Amino acid sequence: MKTLLVHIRGLVQGIGFRPFVYKSATRFGIKGYVKNLSDCVEICAQGTDIDLASFIEQIKRNPPPLARIDSVTVQEIDVAESKEFLIKESADLSNSVTDVSPDIAVCELCLDDLKGQPHRIDYPFVNCTFCGPRFSIISGVPYDRPKTTMAPFRMCSQCAEEYADPSDRRFHAQPVACNSCGPVYTLHLPSGNEITGINEIVDATVSMLQNGSIVAIKGIGGFHLACNPFLKEPLEKLRTGKRRDGKPFALMFRDVEALKEYAYINEEEEKLISSPVSPIVLLKQHLELLPEVNSGLGTIGVMLPYMPLHYMLFEKLSFPALVMTSGNISEEPVVIDDSEAIEKFSGIADAVLCYNRDIYNRVDDSVTAVYSGNPVTFRRSRGLVPSPVSLSFDVDGIAAVGAELKNCFAVGKGNKVLLSQHIGDLKNAETFSFFRESFERFTKMFRVEPRLFACDRHPDYLSSVFARNSGLPIEEVQHHHAHIASCMAEHNIDREVIGVSFDGTGLGDDGAVWGGEFLICDLQNSKRFTHFRYVNMPGGDRASEEPWRMAAAYLYDLSGKSFAEEFKPFFSRVEERMLEAVVFALEKKIRCVPTSSAGRLFDAVSALTGLCTVNSFEAEAAMRLEACAAKDERLETYRWDFDGTIDLRPSIRMICEDVLSGVPVPVISGRFHKTLFDVIREICLKIRTETGLDSVVLSGGCFQNRCIFEGAVKELKTAGFTVYTHSLIPCNDGGIALGQTAVAAGRRRK
Repeated sequence: MKTLLVHIRGLVQGIGFRPFVYKSATRFGIKGYVKNLSDCVEICAQGTDIDLASFIEQIKRNPPPLARIDSVTVQEIDVAESKEFLIKESADLSNSVTDVSPDIAVCELCLDDLKGQPHRIDYPFVNCTFCGPRFSIISGVPYDRPKTTMAPFRMCSQCAEEYADPSDRRFHAQPVACNSCGPVYTLHLPSGNEITGINEIVDATVSMLQNGSIVAIKGIGGFHLACNPFLKEPLEKLRTGKRRDGKPFALMFRDVEALKEYAYINEEEEKLISSPVSPIVLLKQHLELLPEVNSGLGTIGVMLPYMPLHYMLFEKLSFPALVMTSGNISEEPVVIDDSEAIEKFSGIADAVLCYNRDIYNRVDDSVTAVYSGNPVTFRRSRGLVPSPVSLSFDVDGIAAVGAELKNCFAVGKGNKVLLSQHIGDLKNAETFSFFRESFERFTKMFRVEPRLFACDRHPDYLSSVFARNSGLPIEEVQHHHAHIASCMAEHNIDREVIGVSFDGTGLGDDGAVWGGEFLICDLQNSKRFTHFRYVNMPGGDRASEEPWRMAAAYLYDLSGKSFAEEFKPFFSRVEERMLEAVVFALEKKIRCVPTSSAGRLFDAVSALTGLCTVNSFEAEAAMRLEACAAKDERLETYRWDFDGTIDLRPSIRMICEDVLSGVPVPVISGRFHKTLFDVIREICLKIRTETGLDSVVLSGGCFQNRCIFEGAVKELKTAGFTVYTHSLIPCNDGGIALGQTAVAAGRRRK
């Protein structure tokens, strides 16, 4: 008989790990105990050599489906013999913490209980150790009920019995509850009346949705605004109320079969959308929807039900999908408070459906897609946060505050980077308040004491101002270096690489707005090899809102002041006085910041083709250009030059000639995209010739463009490069904080 002390680290709390260990111990005749510590699961195992080896092998090879084991340490100890195997109470013994589980979609077993378990029939909060809310309700670790927003709900005797039974799948499921003891929904009507009782609430909500009403529905991490996507009136009202002019709405479909009637979905996409993460997945549309849903872009963001209530609604709805968009006013954080929802949505929603359990951590829906057979993440939030990124080096005490747009911050703990949920654009007081609140909660929950802040070099980013005001040492990281470093960190690369960073904006070392960059960098330093030729951006940020301004800038660079007459047909939708003002500004260099931005290049081409001259939502021009691009490998590329910088003036002239000669816009867009593949391949080949580097890292928001992503990867691989792209970390500014952390850690080591 031998005794082993085993410590297991990773995602091993809140997902049924201790009951699994208990059952495995029983199977192999092991005595001892299992318990949660603040940084791991501890097992004391007594048995024969053969039984102990089988027991530990079972834990490593067949853990619960949601578990992630990062390390298993084993040491032999000398203790008194145990008579049984016990599950002991959690112990909070160190400043370290184990991983916290993300929020997980309701599982099939719980959906069965919704129909057949007497005390949970039609109970809209049914959950177990395999599913349900986690991060959204947790306020501290270890993950126990008193440290969640379930603390006020006292378990009934039946739930308490399940909670205490190691053989039950609800053993220590912290949100466990039933019709007798758990949270309840209430439907608030504009009249001030309330509807209670879940069946009455479902019937009333379904009736309103079918008749064209908008209902605010409290989800796992915040409210949604829901309506019928097949009726024009509620869609228009929703757009007006949210102040969301053209940005597509997310749809929730009843099931995959219903979804297949409206969108193409392959095996990998179906696997992703049906996973416990249950994210929004971007799919190509094949059955037309009202333009008020997705502005005619040809793609839709879709998700499946992930809360019991969603299933209960779809059982009675006569149509297969709901608009399920974030419950907020555009650019503000998603609402999580019941009273705030009732007040804020009074002019938008015809009813507000709340429940009386608090949301502690706000989490929007995650947004994903599948490119070249692999999942990619564009917004990392519900279902993914706060799962950490494990690195091969120490990042302890580093706090990275991210960028201004699509903000996400990060804190370092040991060799792990814990990235926050999607915060949003730090442009208003509400979002910045959400940033500060979340930062305080993250550092407290994960017991991080920042000793070093990493931030963007931009002097006016609120995130960078926050870091500089901390009084702690600061490590400034150039924006595009951080983009490349974020992808390097995701793949645990710690060597010099070729970095291709294409995005909309980022302060460069020379004070210009960068965004079309070819870099040579590691996790300490970055050197700019080349970039797109600068053009002046007339009106500063206004140029990103009005793509015709960038068309004017590129044509001015091509032909000088005479462009306004030479290319007059391209500005037929622009007021003459506005065009004259832009010509004057370009000529005199008034409010004209030089830029190499790939994002602004996309804007210019989109405007020149007539697809989009004024954006009604962020990146609309680029999205419309991508959506119409012809996928034909026989298309020729446009001409471009290289004289130390990448000169696309020949391409711009050829695009104009194609437009004027009536070449179809899809062909022009396809040729333009193919030209960028050509640029990426040829410049990387040039860098390889000069440096010997053959690893290329692609990052930046422009690689959300499927055409650019897949085309560039194919061209580079054909040319013999090893190519690294993002998957679990966003390629947009949502990944910047990870890159900042990696660079700050690299410089600290050096």
